[in-house]
Amino acid sequence: MTPRRRSRPCLGRRRLLQLAGLPFVPGAMWPASTSAAATAAPALMPRVRPGDAGWPSASRWQELARQVGDAFVAVRSPLEACRRAPAADDCARLFKSLKNPYFLGDDAALTQTLGWVDAWTSQPSVHAVAARRTADIVAAVNFARENRLRPVVKGGGHSYQGTSNAADSLLIWTRRMNEVRLHDAFVAEGCEGTPPSRGVSVGAGALWSHVYDAVTSQGGGYVQGGGCMTVGVAGLVQSGGFGSFSKAFGTAAGNLLEAEVVTADGEVRIANARKNPDLFWALKGGGGGAFGIVSSLTLRVHPLPETFGAVNLTVKATSPAAFRRLIGMTLDFCAQSLVGPHWGEQLRFRGDDTLVVSMVFQGLSRGEAVAVWQPSLDTLGAAADLHVEFSPLKIVSTSAREFWSPTLVKRVLGFIASDDRPGAPRGNVFWPGDQGQAGQVLHGYGSTWLPRALLQPDRRAALGDALFAATRHWGVSLHLNKGLAGAPAEAIDAALATATNPAVLDAFALLITGAQEQPAYPGIAGHEPDVALARRRAVAIRAAMGAVRRVAAEGGAYISESDYFQADWQRAFWGDHYPRLLAVKQRVDPTGLFFAHYGVGSERWSADGFTPVES
Repeated sequence: MTPRRRSRPCLGRRRLLQLAGLPFVPGAMWPASTSAAATAAPALMPRVRPGDAGWPSASRWQELARQVGDAFVAVRSPLEACRRAPAADDCARLFKSLKNPYFLGDDAALTQTLGWVDAWTSQPSVHAVAARRTADIVAAVNFARENRLRPVVKGGGHSYQGTSNAADSLLIWTRRMNEVRLHDAFVAEGCEGTPPSRGVSVGAGALWSHVYDAVTSQGGGYVQGGGCMTVGVAGLVQSGGFGSFSKAFGTAAGNLLEAEVVTADGEVRIANARKNPDLFWALKGGGGGAFGIVSSLTLRVHPLPETFGAVNLTVKATSPAAFRRLIGMTLDFCAQSLVGPHWGEQLRFRGDDTLVVSMVFQGLSRGEAVAVWQPSLDTLGAAADLHVEFSPLKIVSTSAREFWSPTLVKRVLGFIASDDRPGAPRGNVFWPGDQGQAGQVLHGYGSTWLPRALLQPDRRAALGDALFAATRHWGVSLHLNKGLAGAPAEAIDAALATATNPAVLDAFALLITGAQEQPAYPGIAGHEPDVALARRRAVAIRAAMGAVRRVAAEGGAYISESDYFQADWQRAFWGDHYPRLLAVKQRVDPTGLFFAHYGVGSERWSADGFTPVES
């Protein structure tokens, strides 16, 4: 365990400024001014591309290379070779490798999702700085600002919105900044005198699989991270961040204790509850890559429950009428037994009149979990028009300390998968169910939070009707861990202090619907996306979301799992928080150096982030 280095005593920003005879401005990082000129956003400058008169010369690029050393890397997409020889064996092997999330994550030119039909296609940057230290990020940020480049930041590369890549850009790639350090008694910088807590400091490029290994498998603690083990830590925290057990431990953003971030002026800043508090708040759910580039984060570590468990079963209805009744029975059971800190993950309602239960639990023994489900199983089993299908392992539990470990039993039974490249680290593991995301091309997507009020007896039937109507177009899933209704008060209070849409506080679930195809890429014969199929599916998904929004009109959407074409995205992603987020953005990044699709402040730019749309 690494002890947290102490810094100067904390008097609090208000007290320090009062002693200096200066006014206190909450959240201020630079001297405040009340003049209109100081508060107005400055004019934006167009960014440059290769071939433009302002594009950096070879000698300028060499200067950046001298500053960062071997962190300056060439970016060449392996997909280019497939364009030239699509029938070659090497191309077939590449498309097989694209199903390995670690292969994707270890290549500067690739992203976990390869694109979204009619929205975006994954494209490599011109150059990349594969940062190993914060100074490399500083050098890259300064170079991008001084040369009017579009910088892009990538850690895990899991963005469905394509924000981890952009053609003609400079990539700041944090994947190699993956150190994980545990603290027995962490106190944020400048906050001495506050009670210490157990924490873990994580480099911006770390993946949750490696953090879980250090914190849980080796350290015997719990950190609130993502359900998908190959997601990057920094991106998840900045988007809000839900994991399988968020109903008990809150969001990843709500568990952030401190961040180190490089802002647009090239300064390295510490953000916590007392230092740069507005920036700290914005980093907790305001969206990745909008306010600066995070280099490291420290998250709260909780006591580890004794066991984690899972419930898996499928129920097939013999008719649409039976399926509508099954939806109602499921909502009744959900309202009575599943909205609380013990339960998480998914209830999936498919268009073929099937319910798929894929849930996890914590804080219960296997026997207690069985007792919760047995009445429902008995009712389902007694219905002639409902067929319950499950393996003998429908309700299982394991030591929480081994939940993310690649034990022999889990590998043999297929409960966990591993990076299959020769010499890959043992800790490169992932859930088999998440492999479908690796190399996917999205056809459509949508999400909305469902308020707990929809489970009240007088509104439950309307919700059931809406879910059934949605499945006539496309399947939908209820992610019970991605909504904090029923969570402990401390988890809700922590989320309340983040920038995440307040709709999450009273949501019993996040509804998600989407469609994708497996690895495909435009211009590679035999491997191109099925555009016609994608467009038909996109229409169906929009219709399904329309049916749901008739009962959840104000549900918003979760930024990380949302429609690329989300209407009213500012309110959908952040609700009433957006004006405050925009004010933080204008202060920390007044010239709009950092751009992301539908990110805070992006309305001032063209869709590709290169051209200002206002003077």
